[in-house]
Amino acid sequence: MSIVTLNDRAVRSVSAFGSVSGGSMVFIKKLTASSSGTLSFVNGASNVVLDSTYKEYLFTFKNIHPATGSTHFQFNLSADGGSNYNVTKTTTYIYATHKEDGAATNLAYSTGSDLAQGTGFQKIGDGIGNSNDECASGTLTLFNPSSTTFVKHFIANLNYLYQSPAYTQESFVAGYGNTTSAVNAIQFKMSSGNIDAGDICLYGIN
Repeated sequence: MSIVTLNDRAVRSVSAFGSVSGGSMVFIKKLTASSSGTLSFVNGASNVVLDSTYKEYLFTFKNIHPATGSTHFQFNLSADGGSNYNVTKTTTYIYATHKEDGAATNLAYSTGSDLAQGTGFQKIGDGIGNSNDECASGTLTLFNPSSTTFVKHFIANLNYLYQSPAYTQESFVAGYGNTTSAVNAIQFKMSSGNIDAGDICLYGIN
């Protein structure tokens, strides 16, 4: 075992404990919106993998720009290959805000944005602006969607420019799809109007 000395304190060299092997993030699919009503990732369609290949799937949202102002970005899950997006979900929704002029800040739980055994689309962010420079970016992680034993947990984080009044807002959404059926598709859309522009990328994590 090797010993190094730092500031008169003896510590064990980390090399003495061997190396730690990490996992990897594998790119699967990128969807680019162009006045799109929905963006859907369906296992087995268009080279999408959303099955037991990975225990964790990461979706990244880059510059999601709505066609309609003050609309919500949302998602839903499917257990039948995208025929229906209606998996029962229980969720939480917390947000933090800061006005552009610094006049106000807020941190709150939004009781009207969560679901309690609901099958509708879950909001990831709300009130997103559609001016030329306004957009939303963030991530959603879906854990072990192919399990036929456990519910399907997910965590989402989105940062965006809230349209009126103008302020930055960050939302934190978590919950689970309350099904033991394998989830094999996910769909994203705005609550009103199209996704005018932006990219959603899907990664599998080993």
